[in-house]
Amino acid sequence: MSNRPAGDAARSTVRPHGETKGNGQVRAFLRTADGVSVESVYDPGADAVYEGFAGPLEADSPVSRAPVFVIAHGFTGDVDRPHVRRVARALRGHGAVVTFSFRGHGRSGGRSTVGDKEVLDLAAAVEWARRLGHARVVTVGFSMGGSVVLRHAALRPGTVDAVVSVSAPARWYYRGTAPMRRLHWLVTRPEGRLVGRYGLRTRIHHRDWDPVPLSPVQAVPRIAPVPLLVVHGDRDGYFPLDHPRMLAEAAGDHGELWIEAGMGHAEHAADDALLARIGDWAVSAAG
Repeated sequence: MSNRPAGDAARSTVRPHGETKGNGQVRAFLRTADGVSVESVYDPGADAVYEGFAGPLEADSPVSRAPVFVIAHGFTGDVDRPHVRRVARALRGHGAVVTFSFRGHGRSGGRSTVGDKEVLDLAAAVEWARRLGHARVVTVGFSMGGSVVLRHAALRPGTVDAVVSVSAPARWYYRGTAPMRRLHWLVTRPEGRLVGRYGLRTRIHHRDWDPVPLSPVQAVPRIAPVPLLVVHGDRDGYFPLDHPRMLAEAAGDHGELWIEAGMGHAEHAADDALLARIGDWAVSAAG
């Protein structure tokens, strides 16, 4: 769905424009390296006290020393979806949080390339977190977002301190489950893209990938030595357990695999207890 690999694009220019609330939350629009406007929200950690945040943070402040979690949502999500806000609230107990809407989702510009150019959206959000003064950045991705955090860490070495991928595919073009066959119809057929635009508030690009981007399982070995956590439910209806096991095998000693009993797919299935465990792991791993 792109004419060049996302990792080869120029560095993004982060130009936030938005509003600051009294609790420190900042809503902004970031500009990606290829010129797409990406809606983003910054939430300070639960223990931070602000009289009106303007950024950047003091370099030695408790907030800057705590990790910032940059959350990459799944396909058809956006920054204001209830399940995305719930993830943000759960992780705020462990550090600050940046959420954003991928291109083609919510109020962000452009059209979704279903995991290819989305690396540029994540890169803009990570750069924004760094410019706000955070010394440690953890990316946490779900489903499509899970594949994006893997590829971003591989293509942009040194930009993050830990990576968490939840319910991600290991390989492209998987059609082995009914939900994935429906997703491929949504993405590849004109009538499916209409359903995506008007029924799911997701604008999908009509072009096929050219070239095909680096797959998640190919990306994983390039992430080392950055710590990696792969999380997957044993009742995931989209991707069976061979996907997380392939990712964990590719990660080797620098990766950790959690197979969660009774868990389904992505943000909707990740309960607050699991998110708290992910937060604890990230604080330790990124330290």
